[in-house]
Amino acid sequence: MNSLSIIEKIFYMGLPILFAITVHEVSHGWMALRCGDRTAKMKGRLTLNPIKHVDMIGTVLLPGVLILMHAPFIFGWAKPVPVDWRNLRNPRRDMALVALMGPLSNFIMALLWGFFLKYTFDPTSPNGWMIMAQTGVMINVVLMVLNLLPLPPLDGSRVVSSLLSPRAAYQYNKLERYGFIIILILLLTNTLSAILTPLLTLILQVIGWIYS
Repeated sequence: MNSLSIIEKIFYMGLPILFAITVHEVSHGWMALRCGDRTAKMKGRLTLNPIKHVDMIGTVLLPGVLILMHAPFIFGWAKPVPVDWRNLRNPRRDMALVALMGPLSNFIMALLWGFFLKYTFDPTSPNGWMIMAQTGVMINVVLMVLNLLPLPPLDGSRVVSSLLSPRAAYQYNKLERYGFIIILILLLTNTLSAILTPLLTLILQVIGWIYS
């Protein structure tokens, strides 16, 4: 991997990151549509065209910096797919389903990348495409675990909110305005890494067991 140029690293690692983030958001919109909300479809967000989902900071700048810094794990985000909870047939239940669909899509993609890694590439002859598959597994597992954390506005918080009483959920969701700041603090203090690493290891072991 060290023999690759910066441009090659960005290409081989950037494509699976971009795809993972895009599919994650489209999955939210798809489930919302299934549950009665057409907002994402009407706004043209039910598409795998990454241009429709790119957030310059979360999709381009942050993952790029983490790649160049050889960070222990890489993550990012896209522009959130719009969902109008008032249109859902069963808002409290469907809110959880829409939220869970993103992490579920990442787990499925991690399994697919794992399949290619296991049965397509020769581990004794590593190359850029193998690095792409490894990145595909890792970024999807990271996105899955990160988004399941119960911190607004992450997907896990939507599930927690659906289980709370309306008054408690309202108070809980107020944390959303501070969510990015909290995540940034956790990242800079290595607390986020300490939280995610055991969970990442567990999921990667599960994937390894599936293809053993």
